Amino acid sequence: MAEMKGKLVIVSAPSGTGKGTVINEVLKIRPDFMFSVSATTRKPRPGEADGESYHFLSDAQFKKMISEGKFLEFAQYVGEYYGTPAEPIDKGIESGITMILDIEVQGAKQVMSKKKDALTIFIIPPDMEELEKRLRGRGTDSEEKLQARLERARQELKEKCHYDHVVVNDSAIRAAEEILEIIDQKV
Repeated sequence: MAEMKGKLVIVSAPSGTGKGTVINEVLKIRPDFMFSVSATTRKPRPGEADGESYHFLSDAQFKKMISEGKFLEFAQYVGEYYGTPAEPIDKGIESGITMILDIEVQGAKQVMSKKKDALTIFIIPPDMEELEKRLRGRGTDSEEKLQARLERARQELKEKCHYDHVVVNDSAIRAAEEILEIIDQKV
């Protein structure tokens, strides 16, 4: 009998939707799943650990990986590179592990074009009022930046039609349980 391959699960959501919290709940319930750690050229923030939060790389290291085709996707954002290394995902899937990829919409499109069998899930807020409340609750953005995030969220929400499933995050635990049901149905 052939060894069962794992799955790639792509999870996207607008900023402030609670995607990270939902993914953390999924991983608490299913510690056998593995979270894909992205790479970046930005400097670590307080509390971030290399290999856990991100793989922190120099510009030269990142560009070398680009030239060697080692990313599933990558982009440059506000002067820094961000990308998804392909090797850990491929190794995990070959080993029978379900790999969870937390990625923004544009990067997700790149990955979807390369990994046609990926399961794609888009998390949405209950409504725009709740999203605005969550973003304001962070207390980290100026009014101008907050409005820009809300406008970007409106644009990203239009992309949900490109995903296999849409999950409402009205409760992180409930949303995580729904995601696990979706994953289990795809076995």
